[in-house]
Amino acid sequence: MTVPQLRRASLTLLFLLVSSLSLQAAERPNILWITSEDNGVSWVGCYGSKNAKTPNIDRLAKEGFRYTHCFDNAAVCAPTRSTWITGHYAISLGTQPMRSRYAIPHDKVPYYPDLLKAAGYHVTNGGKTDYNIGSRPDKDCWLVDGKRPPRQAGQSFFTINNIGDSHESRAFPKKRGGQVKTDPAKMVLHSYHPDLPDMRMTYATYVDAVQQMDAKVGRILADLEASGNADDTIVVYCSDHGGVLPRSKRFLYSSGIHCPLIVRIPEKWKRWWPAERPGMTVDRIVSFVDMPKTFVSLAGGKVPSSYQGHIFLGDEIEPAPEYHLSFRERADECSDNVRGLRDQRYAYIKNYMPWAPNGQRLRYMWTMAGTRAWEQHYLDGKCDEITGRFFKPRPSEEFYDTQLDFDNVNNLIDSPKHQAKIAELKAELRKKQLELFDSGLLPERMRQRRAEANGLTIYEMVRDPKLYPLEKYLDLADLALDRDPKNIDQFSESMDDPDEGVRYWAICGLFLLDDLTKPASQVMQDAIGDDCTEVQMMAAWSMHRHGEVEKANAIFEQVKRNPQHDKPILESIHRWKDAKHPSDTKTSVNQ
Repeated sequence: MTVPQLRRASLTLLFLLVSSLSLQAAERPNILWITSEDNGVSWVGCYGSKNAKTPNIDRLAKEGFRYTHCFDNAAVCAPTRSTWITGHYAISLGTQPMRSRYAIPHDKVPYYPDLLKAAGYHVTNGGKTDYNIGSRPDKDCWLVDGKRPPRQAGQSFFTINNIGDSHESRAFPKKRGGQVKTDPAKMVLHSYHPDLPDMRMTYATYVDAVQQMDAKVGRILADLEASGNADDTIVVYCSDHGGVLPRSKRFLYSSGIHCPLIVRIPEKWKRWWPAERPGMTVDRIVSFVDMPKTFVSLAGGKVPSSYQGHIFLGDEIEPAPEYHLSFRERADECSDNVRGLRDQRYAYIKNYMPWAPNGQRLRYMWTMAGTRAWEQHYLDGKCDEITGRFFKPRPSEEFYDTQLDFDNVNNLIDSPKHQAKIAELKAELRKKQLELFDSGLLPERMRQRRAEANGLTIYEMVRDPKLYPLEKYLDLADLALDRDPKNIDQFSESMDDPDEGVRYWAICGLFLLDDLTKPASQVMQDAIGDDCTEVQMMAAWSMHRHGEVEKANAIFEQVKRNPQHDKPILESIHRWKDAKHPSDTKTSVNQ
């Protein structure tokens, strides 16, 4: 065959392949994914909202199926979108810190829009990306050869329409001349919020925003109907995480991760209905990590074996997961480290940095008038046990009956009748962390240093047991969080380990034991000379708490000059080391 003939044959084959894919996609449904920012189930009428009215979302629920147990994995936007675009938990990628944009190996982690395009779909995104991954431009997966191609006649589409009207910033005080339409006096507050005028006004301001978001949902659905595509389109609506008032967004409580999910499926795909008829609810657990896998399956695409979720709709539907995993690490300038595992009713939360209160002063969250008023109410000594807890150090573990206690204020971690369930969730959490190669058992800057030193992405580094002995870290972290003085000798011995991650958890264990660490006082003194800045910081903080303020501050200044130090951890220590809030000098035990 001559070269021209070979070219013509190749073009003919390509044409047939494209035609075949277009035909395949045309036989598949369109998918319209509507996302709204920052509103959990507490702000949606059909989920029982006590404050907001959402008639358009409620109508969609009557026409479709309302999922009662849908949960975000990350409680904040950028790590959530890492999970969404890749079908992998962000902690498995190393992209869980907010706006960190660490690289991942794209040959091992395909983006789902690429898989939809390979299945013949026309894919578009209404502008929201924020994938928190630095090794590929966010818009790239929505383009073909750097351009947005036109939709071909009869080609099925997948499109995202993101609504920002319910974002956290819409709860900020109105600018001069702005009017709040909702009556603050009629607001029903969460039990952990004190009843203050500014708190009520923040609620009312946000209700206005949610209702404006709902109106946009209505317009999007009306446009779909007017286009003539409604009968060929599966509509999916959800928020991108919970929120938005303080102690919701960024936190693993129900208000931070329990999200609305509504799916409307046309009659022609009735075989995919998840319940007998529209208007019914679906109780299976759906995690956000399930969505990419489900979308690719619905489109008839090839689902990668590496995808970590469960398909919850379509011909390839999989059994529902028994548990939902959530995680939280650094959010903006505030360092933290939390893991959560829950089933349909009970939620277990592990705080890997319990010395830091939930109420770390995050600048963005403090822009809300309600947050500032709440803090002042606490400083004035007017909060009760529940409303004041936000500003105090945390227990190592929390456990809630979310059915009886949606606000998650009654910590049942020591309840005798729940010990079997607690043990079950703890064991399953560890199992999941090992399965996913949870990258968060080293502080953020430490794991970044280790990956860079070995010429690897964090994703690759944590999958090498010689570089990242996860089981060892999990074991020592658990001992540290136990706060049991019988472990002092083991912590002291671990301070000689060549692995700085082991020494970090050992110093954390000694720090959490506070005054009980006198037998290890020399070990603590020696730790200020450690070559790991995170170990130095925790040792200096311990010295500061025991009155050696001048010496500790000198160490903090020394660390600050080291370009390798973890700035958010140091800033967190500086916020709390001087005990500006009552009870902040001691770390509370489980109660």
